[in-house]
Amino acid sequence: MSCIRKSHQRTASEELIYQQQCEYVIEENAKFLGLEGDVDLQFLLRGGDLLKVKSDSWKKTRFLQLKEDCKTVWLQSSKRFKKQKIFSLEDVNSVRQGRQTEGLKKYTEPSMEDRCFSVVFIGRRKNLDLIASSKDEAKQWVRGLEKVIGSMRNLNRQQNSQHWIYTCMLKADKNGDDKMTLKEVKKFMQQINLEVDDNYAQLLFVKCDTSKSGTLEGTEIKKFYELLTHREEVDVIFKKYGHYKEQMSAEDLLDFLQHEQREPVGLEYAHKIIEKYEVDETAKQMKQMTQDGFLMYFNHEDVSIFNSTHKDVYQDMRQPFNHYFISSSHNTYLMEDQLKGPSSTEAYIKALLKGCRCVELDCWDGANGEPVIYHGYTLTSKVLFKDVIEAIKEYSFKTSKYPVILSLENHCSVEQQKTMAHHLTSILGSALLTQPLGNHIPSTFPGPEELKGRFLIKGKRLNKLAAGFNNNSTEDADNVSEEDESAEGNENEEKPKSQKSNKIKLAKELSDLVIYCKSVHFSSFEDSKENQEFYEMASFKEGKAVNLAENSATAYIHHNMDKLSRIYPAGSRTDSSNYNPVPLWNAGCQIVALNFQTPCREMDLNQGCFLPNGKCGYKLKPEFLRDPASQFNPANLTVGPWLQKKNLHIMVISAQQLPKLNKDKLSSIVDPLVKVEICGIKVDNAIQQTHHIENNGFNPMWNSKFKFLVYVPELALVRFVVEDFDTSSYNDFVGQYTIPFNSMQNGYRHVPLLTKRGDLIPSAGLFVHIMILDAA
Repeated sequence: MSCIRKSHQRTASEELIYQQQCEYVIEENAKFLGLEGDVDLQFLLRGGDLLKVKSDSWKKTRFLQLKEDCKTVWLQSSKRFKKQKIFSLEDVNSVRQGRQTEGLKKYTEPSMEDRCFSVVFIGRRKNLDLIASSKDEAKQWVRGLEKVIGSMRNLNRQQNSQHWIYTCMLKADKNGDDKMTLKEVKKFMQQINLEVDDNYAQLLFVKCDTSKSGTLEGTEIKKFYELLTHREEVDVIFKKYGHYKEQMSAEDLLDFLQHEQREPVGLEYAHKIIEKYEVDETAKQMKQMTQDGFLMYFNHEDVSIFNSTHKDVYQDMRQPFNHYFISSSHNTYLMEDQLKGPSSTEAYIKALLKGCRCVELDCWDGANGEPVIYHGYTLTSKVLFKDVIEAIKEYSFKTSKYPVILSLENHCSVEQQKTMAHHLTSILGSALLTQPLGNHIPSTFPGPEELKGRFLIKGKRLNKLAAGFNNNSTEDADNVSEEDESAEGNENEEKPKSQKSNKIKLAKELSDLVIYCKSVHFSSFEDSKENQEFYEMASFKEGKAVNLAENSATAYIHHNMDKLSRIYPAGSRTDSSNYNPVPLWNAGCQIVALNFQTPCREMDLNQGCFLPNGKCGYKLKPEFLRDPASQFNPANLTVGPWLQKKNLHIMVISAQQLPKLNKDKLSSIVDPLVKVEICGIKVDNAIQQTHHIENNGFNPMWNSKFKFLVYVPELALVRFVVEDFDTSSYNDFVGQYTIPFNSMQNGYRHVPLLTKRGDLIPSAGLFVHIMILDAA
């Protein structure tokens, strides 16, 4: 809720009414967030002066204040006619205390550390770097903002829905009198992405205007809200299993859970559902569920399409770590394109917080003896190697505790390589793996569990691991082949003639840090099998990798049972676009590196692939991609344990509260349609779509039924995409959700929706019915 109004001259009595209304709105929103009477919330609502930092010469005082809706922040300039900036806490990724951004490190003194904090936004919006007047004030700003953001993220679907609808109602109430005229009701419907004809709007209005006053207020607005949010599709389910009674017994609910949702639960579980979600105390005591309680249950995670048992780490994490798919990034330092985009430690932070476990560092000689990271021979900006390693240390294990691979593309002189080795060892300390685990020369990889909290270096090495283990090498530096290392991501770039040597000098200090991920050139599967150690890994450009996956799939799969493979995008992708990772996963490739900074279908698939297993960035490959006896070929299916044919029946029933695409244009309402896509082996790939619904993004209903035959479900992803239909151009993207086939739950389920950048749209979702059956 909000009482933000355009400022105008008010009389004393009007001002009193206005202040009372604001206090009421604050109280209601504080209740929503569970922060009634919270001192930190009150601190944010009072606001205060902070120093905004942009550069050495640009540091200006700005007044920051949380508004009455408890989710919007005003950033007010001291200049009278300067436009005031507003941002929503829904758009904030995190709040960081201290000098933790590039801007604050560059433009403030270390002595200001405890007074600094930053607001980091979702997407490409620049950070808001701020300095408070004292250490305690900075702490309270950070604590308060984190508290409000955390409370917002913990709202369930119904609370999010109510908060969003109430906010829209108050935006429609232009004069702030807490009453809604027919005209304001029509505006409100446009605000919530729903276009209705005048007759329907008037009919709904008259039905709720029981006082015949010509306006809706108090209980009439509540009735209007209930009519608007009525879920007819949920009523149908309730009546079916409640046998058209007013209340559903625990036995009726169990019948629904076992036969519709196909959950292996007993009567005690049905009692727990009633205890948890029933809103009527009398019904709860009688162990019965009302229609309101059933709707409340349907608005919680228990009815999510995602299997809750896959939410945490549930797979065996002690297998050799080449037995896992590993979430991996290419050119991790880039925020945008590969020709002139900015390089930033922020790009590493965002990738790591998304669960990425393999990041890339393109290292070049920099000024003052300090190596830098950037995309060579381009206009991309540079960032210090040392700063990147510090950021990696700070953020690597916040989302996942499992090992992080630092993939070095080394173009540095021997001296600066020694500096790189020094920074790696001094900054990462004991977390950096500098020796194989155990007391003997290893013959296989350790598991992710054994490597928890550790950093592994991928790069060139001067000798075999056995020689290093026995300390046989005494050379300070030596030549190694550059072709694999320099080729990564640069094959299509013109290099100066002086740079075309296929040998580089490698410093022993850096070489010795490479343990389980030694970069080597790939000649053939036969050569790798006969001449390469298990820890010697090749990198493949996407074209070569796809060709091997299509034409030599079984051999590629067996190669990846013993060794690691890293795939990277072609150098021609100067816009940082991505290739389809699925065919490479089907061939058992572990490190399928993508441009994390680019929102696209391919990144949706990557996010969906690593959704289960605690989003830890490691996902155990199916057994047929690990078993040496396997003859699985994704391009030429034969009978084997991989063949587990399933009929997937999906009914796309409805959607709720889809976002407006053009928020500035009130009359712009989406015409939504839903596409359901299967992404897996070639024979499983399929896509079907619903018809579009005109002018209804609030509660469109399709009831469209689809059937898919899936041959290899263990490798299949299911992607739901909502688009805004357009007859004259491409449909606009509204939201999507991608989930592994084997992580879906049967029955009536809610599908959350994510933005282009993979962030949750709080109040939006699809309502579907899933039925997975064995196929003949």
